[in-house]
Amino acid sequence: MFSRRNFLRASAVSMVGAGLVSNASVASIPEAPTQTSPTMVAPVLPGAGRPYNPVATLNGWTLPWRMRDGWKEFHLVAEPVIREFAPGMVANLWGYNGQSPGPTIECVEGDKIRIFVTNKLPEHTTVHWHGILLPNGMDGVGGLTQPHIPVGKTYVYEMVMKKSGTFMYHPHADEMVQMAMGMMGFFVVHPKDPRQHAVDRDFVFLLNAFDIEPGAKTPKNSTMLDFNLWSWNSRVFPAIDPLVVRKGDRVRIRVGNLTMTNHPVHLHGYDFEVTGTDGGWVPPTARWPEVSADIPVGAMRAIEFTADEPGDWAIHCHKSHHTMNAMGHGVPTMIGVDHRDVVHKIIQVAPDYMVMGERGMADMQEMEMPIPDNTLPMMTGRGPFGPLEMGGMFSVVKVREGLARGDYKDPGWYKHPPGTVAYEWKG
Repeated sequence: MFSRRNFLRASAVSMVGAGLVSNASVASIPEAPTQTSPTMVAPVLPGAGRPYNPVATLNGWTLPWRMRDGWKEFHLVAEPVIREFAPGMVANLWGYNGQSPGPTIECVEGDKIRIFVTNKLPEHTTVHWHGILLPNGMDGVGGLTQPHIPVGKTYVYEMVMKKSGTFMYHPHADEMVQMAMGMMGFFVVHPKDPRQHAVDRDFVFLLNAFDIEPGAKTPKNSTMLDFNLWSWNSRVFPAIDPLVVRKGDRVRIRVGNLTMTNHPVHLHGYDFEVTGTDGGWVPPTARWPEVSADIPVGAMRAIEFTADEPGDWAIHCHKSHHTMNAMGHGVPTMIGVDHRDVVHKIIQVAPDYMVMGERGMADMQEMEMPIPDNTLPMMTGRGPFGPLEMGGMFSVVKVREGLARGDYKDPGWYKHPPGTVAYEWKG
């Protein structure tokens, strides 16, 4: 029987953080060099894969591969993991290779792909390659197209990449539980010709949601609607990576949705075009300008724009409660309620009582309210002008002049030119 104690013990030995592959993965399939330079323009070398501009996975990494007899080989290990949503909160999840979501798989149109999947979960699993054209027996639907992968066993998937585009992977076995526990990942297939659909910066992240009670660490896996943590790649603001680009860069952002609701992802400061779905690339004649892209359930959208306006530009889900952490359900509305006649009486029996909500929730950002351990405040993070009053599905596209090519570390907050910041009218 797999007890909570065993779950935590298994989770504790899982590696945490970007760039780490589990010991089982390293032992079974030796890691090979992977193409990671964002400016690589190398010639095609026989047996060494093809050149491409790698994607940047927010708070994640790309899975290493090796070439063997014309096959590009990867290894995924399905296992319990520990994921830090933001400083102050970690969760017991299930994922791949020490992380949830799992590492991004990158390859090239025409590649022959072999993926080893080892099951270290407490139950059977499979992997479905969402949106990829492949033989029926490789589609990963347990009981329909293959036997389930038993605990402790390794299965092999083989396929030829028939088209480029953006796809996902996730279980098709005990799907509600396993996806609610964080099992998912991105799968990017680059064009054969690296000049086709070329961009300078190519970001990917998955939208996911969890129901974790304040003070707890393990998600409820039977929740269908009332989620309280809305995340990108199992991270929440202010711990989601910024999207750093150089002024003039052509930028692509690929977003996949494996939650149970749609998400209108909104970018400030720019209009963009939707250039791809998990069905393929959108022809230029079918594109139109947008500032928000609605990502349906079980779908992917790729958007593109040219970063010609410097600044710190917000990018977030436009469902307002999706930019909140540890969001509560059934909280009463207190706006307009006069507490003055009762607050002193309440304090006599509850000395730590604080009046809140009668003028809205913004004051909570400045209050030092006690919260349970391993729980995040609903609104967290500060910017150069004070509290940002956001959480959850929120990050910043940081467009800067003068960045050296390939140097995309966080440049800090934008320094506004004089006279370009909103100001108080003192007329």
